[in-house]
Amino acid sequence: LNRSSDYFCFSKLTDANIFIILYGVTSIYFAGVMVRLMLVLAPVMCILSGIGISSVLVAYMKNVDAKKVDKKTKRADSSYPAKNEIGLVVVGIVAAGLITYTFHCTWVTSEAYSSPSIVLAARQHDGSRIIFDDFREAYYWLRQNTPEDAKVMSWWDYGYQITAMANRTILVDNNTWNNTHISRVGQAMSSPEEKSYEIMRELDVSYVLVIFGGLTGYASDDINKFLWMVRIGGSTPEGAHIKEHDYYTPAGEFRVDKEGSPTLLNCLMYKMCYYRFGQVYTEQGKPTGYDRVRNVEIGNKDFELDVLEEAYTTEHWLVRIYKVKDLDNRGN
Repeated sequence: LNRSSDYFCFSKLTDANIFIILYGVTSIYFAGVMVRLMLVLAPVMCILSGIGISSVLVAYMKNVDAKKVDKKTKRADSSYPAKNEIGLVVVGIVAAGLITYTFHCTWVTSEAYSSPSIVLAARQHDGSRIIFDDFREAYYWLRQNTPEDAKVMSWWDYGYQITAMANRTILVDNNTWNNTHISRVGQAMSSPEEKSYEIMRELDVSYVLVIFGGLTGYASDDINKFLWMVRIGGSTPEGAHIKEHDYYTPAGEFRVDKEGSPTLLNCLMYKMCYYRFGQVYTEQGKPTGYDRVRNVEIGNKDFELDVLEEAYTTEHWLVRIYKVKDLDNRGN
């Protein structure tokens, strides 16, 4: 349909058609550069599709009519019956396509857009449905219990959500292009507490938010994203002390159990995710501190936080929020 609409626009170069052509070309280019700009592409694709469908229907609907009789000769046009049949077929195909697409859009809306990523659902062993509303719970807590000028540090994935739902300032989000800034956040997450504290004070951080799925089995948590924090954190001169191989075992494995790298087991991200987790039973027949995503017992259970204090943990431990201690209160 878009190709047919391009043809009809080029065949009649009015000011309006030239505008639509330029709008479509630029939108396709930028949507190809950055996938989230598909939102910019959607309106012009709807317009072009409408032009294509309208042009096709106008052309073939003329043939879907009663048999024409030549007024002078009073004879029927012998070629018209074929045109009538072709017109009916084309109009029928277009109509069937539009009806099918309507049902498809309804299905996509019900399946995808009615299941937002901040509200998770799962099935229990008995088949009953359980809802995890931890993201909204955490953002509501931030909005109600932190100062309006509080600055929240998290990985960039959650930046837009924190800004929109918690109304708090964040360091990085999905549109941060400054690689150095993202690298500083990665360095804070992957460094030991003392080094992380220096970075957080430098960035004027008030609270730190992490996503943890070890209790519920949510695999898209920050531990599974952690190696990207390490890579980005070590990609700038300020992060020269961060080496990805330090977070692997001698055998080259990324592990969070007792065989894991000491560098990993003592970094800030590990401690924020697994703080007090070593006291929790997650599955029957498993020891305390059993991570249901990595399917192992964590290696570092008994530790305390020196530079952070736990501010809030949601019902299912999906979101954990920590407050950065003031200089005078450290160690209290």
